[in-house]
Amino acid sequence: MAFITAADRQRIEAAIRAAEATTSGEFVTVVARTSDHYLTLPILYASGLALMTPLVLWLLRIETQALPLFLIQVAVFVTLALVFLWPPVTMRLVPHGAKLHHAARLAREQFFLRGLHETADRHGVLLFVSAAERYVEIVADRGIHAKVPDGAWDGIVGDFTRAVGEGRVADGFVMAIERCGDLLASHFPRRPEDRDELANRLFEI
Repeated sequence: MAFITAADRQRIEAAIRAAEATTSGEFVTVVARTSDHYLTLPILYASGLALMTPLVLWLLRIETQALPLFLIQVAVFVTLALVFLWPPVTMRLVPHGAKLHHAARLAREQFFLRGLHETADRHGVLLFVSAAERYVEIVADRGIHAKVPDGAWDGIVGDFTRAVGEGRVADGFVMAIERCGDLLASHFPRRPEDRDELANRLFEI
C-alpha cells in the first residue's frame, strides 16, 4: 500500500516488540485499504438513472425507436457505473453508517482470522485501521476486558483516529501501540514464562 512504506512497517513492528516486552498482552496490527467494495449502491444509482433516460428524452421532446433507446440506456448505465465505482466517488455515495458497519465487521473478522481469540490468557489486542473509511478500532479479548474497561481505550482511539485522518497512519499505530502497552503493563505485566504467540508484524489487506 502506498501509504505504508517499508520504514513504516519496521517502526510499527519495533513498537509491537517493545510493548510486548512489558506485558503478557499480544498485539496484532491490521490496515485495510477499504472494508468493502461497495458495489451495490453505485450499481443501483446507475441503474435508476439509466431507467430514467426515456423520461428525460420525452421531456426534451426527443423521439427515438426502441433499439436506439435501449442502446442509449446501456451507454448511460455503463458510463455512470464507471463514474460511481471510482473509489473517491463511491465513498461519497455510501452512507456514513454503512461504512462504519462494514469497517467494524471487518475488524472483528480480522480479530478471529489472526488468532487473537486463541492466546493462552485471552490477552490479545487488535489495532485495526480501514483507510478509506478513516476508521480505527481497538478490539481486546475477554481476558483484558475483565480488568480494563472499554472507556480506557477512548483517548487512545481518539488520537489514533486523528493521526489516520491526517494521513499519518504509521504514527497513529506507533502511538497507539505504545499507549496500549503502557496500559496493559499495569494490569498484565510480562512474566518469565510468557512467549510470543502471534506474529509481530503489520498485516496489510
